[in-house]
Amino acid sequence: MKLIKQNKRTSILLGAAFLMATSSIGPGFMLQTAAFTAELKAEFGFAIVLSIIFSIIAQLNVWTIISVSDKRGQDIANQILPGLGYVVAFLVALGGLVFNIGNIGGASMALHIVAGIDINIGAAISGIITMLLFILPKAENILDGTSKILGMVMIALIGFIAYSTDPPVKLAITHTIMPDYIPWLATLTLIGGTVGGYITFSGGHRLIDANITGKENLHHVRQSAFWGILIDAFVRVLLFLAVLGVVTSGALLDPKDPIGSTFLIAAGSFGYMIFGIIFLCASLTSILGAAYTSISFCKTLFPIINKYEKSVIMLFIAISTFILIFIGKPVSLMIVAGTVNGFILPITLSVMLIATRRKDIVGDYLHPKVLYYLGWVVVLITAYIAVISVHSIFKLF
Repeated sequence: MKLIKQNKRTSILLGAAFLMATSSIGPGFMLQTAAFTAELKAEFGFAIVLSIIFSIIAQLNVWTIISVSDKRGQDIANQILPGLGYVVAFLVALGGLVFNIGNIGGASMALHIVAGIDINIGAAISGIITMLLFILPKAENILDGTSKILGMVMIALIGFIAYSTDPPVKLAITHTIMPDYIPWLATLTLIGGTVGGYITFSGGHRLIDANITGKENLHHVRQSAFWGILIDAFVRVLLFLAVLGVVTSGALLDPKDPIGSTFLIAAGSFGYMIFGIIFLCASLTSILGAAYTSISFCKTLFPIINKYEKSVIMLFIAISTFILIFIGKPVSLMIVAGTVNGFILPITLSVMLIATRRKDIVGDYLHPKVLYYLGWVVVLITAYIAVISVHSIFKLF
């Protein structure tokens, strides 16, 4: 039985939850929320709630099996079907790398807003800052702390702007409970953005590194998984209310920068500065989450990566930064990454659900039937997301 002091365990569990949530809350998350709110108004609240329910199902299934088996996603996949773990690891690393290019781009744009720094110089600064965090001793603890601090900063600042816009809360609640129509496309997109690709594994793999696994820790692991989705949902709701307050007042958002214009309309130049700070926090935490989790999918498959894990994570960030500065086109690349990531969750969640029936993986653990069957519902839904997103690739050519 793994014995960890209660205070330290709670800190790690909360850190894993914030790592998962802040990995999700990146530049794409913010832009997506603003665009959907501007289009769907109060109806978007229903999409948020439905996506939260499906995301909780997916994450509880994944983190439960990771904990009970004490194995990472790629190792479980290899045990189910030899070689599948390598395929999953490649897809996760590729998707994480391309998304990190967008995250670096978001951080550089934020530095330009906050301090007027040149975009390319801002990209280099962002890459260097995040790489340096992995040089420091006890980098895992720093990763937890950074995710928590920047996550709380985002919540506080977004909450302030949401309050400033005076959103129609009653209208939002009414249409969330009884929408005039069901925005299925937005719901499906949110599920992919919340637990798609590497995101749902980020906190789970962190708990393996911290030795918080096994049936004796299952309650705590599930609690952490639940926290992660709630943190993500809380930020999404605050952003939704902030944008809703602006659009229902009659103001028009800039279609090229819907989220930035929300903050500008809400609080003028001061609000736009706050947006820059939030965007910087969101980008930096997503860089850390994408790099850490992408490499965590490779380190048990390749001994050299496990031996030089921190150096490989830094190289991963450096490559992302280099590509953004010298090649660019982060938007086009993120469309490709989004399509690739769309196939990861249905594959990995299927693997986890199959693993619940394998005693050589989970031993005598009995997985709840409700969680099992609801998990397959999420598999079908996310598989549908993957299929309908394929056409996005062709728009690039």
